[in-house]
Amino acid sequence: MINFVFGSQWGDEGKGKIVDYLTEKSDIVVKHHGGANAGHTIYVDNEKYVFHLIPGGILHKNKICVIGNDTVLDLLTLKDELQILKEKNISYKNRLFIGERAHITLPYHRLLDVALEIKKGKAAVGTTARGIGPTYANKINRIGIVANDLLDKKILKNKITIANNEIIDIVKKVYGLDNKKIKEILSNFKYLDHSALDYYDQKTGLDVDKLVNKYYKIGQELKNNITDISLLLNQQLEKKKKVLAEGSHGILLDINYGTYPFVTTSVCIAGNVFSSIGTSPKYLDKSIGIVKSYTTRVGAGPFPTELNEDIGKYLQEKGKEFGATTGRPRRCGWLDLCIIRYSKMLNGMNEIALTKVDILTGLKKIKVCVGYKLKNGSIIKTVPYDLYNVKPIYKELPGWDQDIINIKKYKDLPLNLKKYIEFIEKEVGVKIKYISVGQNRDQTIIK
Repeated sequence: MINFVFGSQWGDEGKGKIVDYLTEKSDIVVKHHGGANAGHTIYVDNEKYVFHLIPGGILHKNKICVIGNDTVLDLLTLKDELQILKEKNISYKNRLFIGERAHITLPYHRLLDVALEIKKGKAAVGTTARGIGPTYANKINRIGIVANDLLDKKILKNKITIANNEIIDIVKKVYGLDNKKIKEILSNFKYLDHSALDYYDQKTGLDVDKLVNKYYKIGQELKNNITDISLLLNQQLEKKKKVLAEGSHGILLDINYGTYPFVTTSVCIAGNVFSSIGTSPKYLDKSIGIVKSYTTRVGAGPFPTELNEDIGKYLQEKGKEFGATTGRPRRCGWLDLCIIRYSKMLNGMNEIALTKVDILTGLKKIKVCVGYKLKNGSIIKTVPYDLYNVKPIYKELPGWDQDIINIKKYKDLPLNLKKYIEFIEKEVGVKIKYISVGQNRDQTIIK
């Protein structure tokens, strides 16, 4: 059966830790969408790991990890992550599998991503500049490169030439970038052992032959990892193996149901799991929503419960709310239950994993948004398309002072924290099963 784990807000809910925790009772962990624009942070024995592409389950021995067909892969970032595993003596041989239909992000995708943001100016959406949108655009335009193309140099060169020439034409003729500016942008794309400047050409902007040689070489290194994941997963499911499917982004960043246009470019909701990994919805067992005990978001876009005063700064600093991918500070606000109800509706949420409750320790009063008041005076409890013109309606709850990071049982939590948890359950109509009281794997309470 498949358990789907997703972020119920705008991302950064602590999915990495919860996926790592739930992996213990799973056989296979799958990343079903997104790319290197999302970072999952995991702490094991106080050691920090950040993965953008490899499923967090890789830190558990003998667990199979799968990268789905609707992901977009920056292979240079993937190589960096594989190098970290090697340095930590964590084997991924016969454990990590890449969907043969997954699309590949190349330096020209990242270049176009930056060019688009420069052109938009103040209207920029705050992209991570990882080339995700342009990669998905090439996929839809049918000029993308898939993982299986990496194994045939002739096919690879033909496809890279077509896509590269089109994008270079766009950034030069439409967005007005000259080779000097292209070089400047490429110099910011750094990896562990090299820079994207390795592929710069002073005449054309990017050297196709260098790109082909590099990516064909990576393809040869990964040829035993690239496979038909649909066949693999269906065979495993028929054997009654347990699959954990992890989402890369929060539901409010979904391309169809998020706060458009301030969204990612992939489908984040539960339905996409089956499309990405090529299995039937009949295998879905549970849908587990990760809910941060307050709300954050990175980049531009509406945020009804955002706090711009001292409490917002307090949450940002105490919660270390800085992006794992970009390092950008996250905007912070009170928990918004309208968003959680919306996520429940879209994903059939069966259980909640509540994270970072330890960050709220010390606050005398805690507010929770339970509804929105619209301009016409009406009150709603779900998420409208226009989130800019809503006024949050708050319920104020008492806080707690007791340090909770070493508590192991629900009964030992502070009374006011238990009231906070029970209030969320009642408002959303879903039980909270997992409560994260700290960053490490063992700082998790089962309710």
